[in-house]
Amino acid sequence: MASTGSARVFTLLATIVRVVCSVIAALIVVHAVFVLFEANPDNLLVRFTAGWRDTFGWFTKNLFTPSDPKIAEAINDGLAALIWVVVGSLVSKLIVRLTPASSSKAKA
Repeated sequence: MASTGSARVFTLLATIVRVVCSVIAALIVVHAVFVLFEANPDNLLVRFTAGWRDTFGWFTKNLFTPSDPKIAEAINDGLAALIWVVVGSLVSKLIVRLTPASSSKAKA
């Protein structure tokens, strides 16, 4: 019975990791859209998403530098978002694999 409870905890943890990474990716993508369509950088929502991008997408900032800066930032933001989704999915799957087997599975 104890392993059923721990399996639920591991499954919940995997879901939380996947959702958090997806939300971070979504906010970075929203920032990319704002940049691409030249949203007002002084707008509160634009600044909010820029803060998330700077905090969680710093590793792709200025990675690609095409001649159009809007395209460059959109590409770099998109790559950061993709990395967050992939890493979140991989970590989530790893957590599920680490879930202890229930006693009924162990006997079989």
